[in-house]
Amino acid sequence: MKAREWGVLLVLSGAIFLEGIDIAMLNIALPSIRTDLGLSTGSLQWVVSAYVLGYGGFMLLGGRAADILGRRRVFLAALAVFLLFSGLGGLAENGAVLIAARFVTGLAAAFMAPAGLSIITTGFEEGPKRDRALMIYGAIGAGGFTLGMVIGGLLTALDWRWVFFMPVGLSLVLLVAATALIPKTPNPDRRGQRFDLFGGLTITAAVVLLVLGVERAAHVGPLWTIGLIAAGLALVGVFVAVERRTAAPLVRLGIFRSASLVRANVIGMLFMAGFFGFQFLVVLYLQELRGWSTVEASLAMLVIGIDVALAPTVTPRLVRRFGNAPVLLAGLVFAALAFGLFLTAGTGTSYVAMLPSLVSMGLAFTLAYGPLTIIATNGIDEEEQGLAGGLLYTSFQFGAAIGLAGVAAVNVAATASAESQALLDGYRAAMLVPLAAAVVAVAVGAFNIRRRQVTAPEPELVGV
Repeated sequence: MKAREWGVLLVLSGAIFLEGIDIAMLNIALPSIRTDLGLSTGSLQWVVSAYVLGYGGFMLLGGRAADILGRRRVFLAALAVFLLFSGLGGLAENGAVLIAARFVTGLAAAFMAPAGLSIITTGFEEGPKRDRALMIYGAIGAGGFTLGMVIGGLLTALDWRWVFFMPVGLSLVLLVAATALIPKTPNPDRRGQRFDLFGGLTITAAVVLLVLGVERAAHVGPLWTIGLIAAGLALVGVFVAVERRTAAPLVRLGIFRSASLVRANVIGMLFMAGFFGFQFLVVLYLQELRGWSTVEASLAMLVIGIDVALAPTVTPRLVRRFGNAPVLLAGLVFAALAFGLFLTAGTGTSYVAMLPSLVSMGLAFTLAYGPLTIIATNGIDEEEQGLAGGLLYTSFQFGAAIGLAGVAAVNVAATASAESQALLDGYRAAMLVPLAAAVVAVAVGAFNIRRRQVTAPEPELVGV
């Protein structure tokens, strides 16, 4: 790669790292936020839910906006909004302002993430160069999720507001660098093509209702959950009917004829469901059952961040040797192994005994994240790369919501009392949720390999 290409790649990778640490840091800071602002449990949950709804609900709209309005323009505008509202969150003096700031921050991320990914997939020609760029991009992005807990714990020890102010500083650096490095390209030729506003509103409302129904399942009655999900599915039906008839659809339904794209999104949803559920349970186990401090729990998770070093160096070599599908499958197997091993943790388990599980999770991200991104975008027309990125990140966010809701519901139902053994039983029962998600993901990944063996040999560095 040329020097300018490296610069563009590092800026865009920094943006996805920013998005990852923003989510992870907030999770570790929630108890301090509740104490300082005097928030109820319900209000505290909305600090998380607001971001999830903004991010997951508007992702498809953000991805298509990048294709239609221009990827550089959308990326820079979204990054600027992310910067401003992260700062507002840090200055918040009450829950209402903080929740509103988190919603807009999530909305900005919904436009920023797919725009940044599509700049890479259109700026680097398909093949080894793009695959290497996506490996590096995926490694740094995954590092945001895995290192965010550690960074968040250290910053929260100073003051929880630094969890919001640190992204402001990083966003400002990235915005200046992106303005200088990302090349200007001619605006897309969309003469005679109107923006599918009704389709955008319909699918956004549908995803918001589905994510809200899943995310709030552990906090409301079953009728509310069923009603929200049913309404979301009904709007999906309306959206499909609209897209079949409109001349300029927001989502060209033919894109789902790409089997590799569909399978990558299913695997992405299951993988993130497992990871976020696992992360949530490990933090609860260390802090509530073992009595570890926020900083101690954060540092314990640091080993998961080995993907930052291994993914851009080791994974590309493995992909060149074996192909994307086998490497992805190996990553999914490591995820299932991580969840299964942690089931053996007890009230007196040493950190050394926990290490195999945590290292396995780091290896899972090392092997899975980059190949998954490549598979989800390879073979997609350039004018729909933003849409492909939006679909993938929507799957990630929806999976995270499912994973967190699932482990929270099972943990509450399986915990009979506040005694140590009862808490441990609850954690172990809930850990079966990420384990089940990983096992299903392994099955889908294995099916991909069998299918390719039956149809044709896998070309080097090509997705499923």
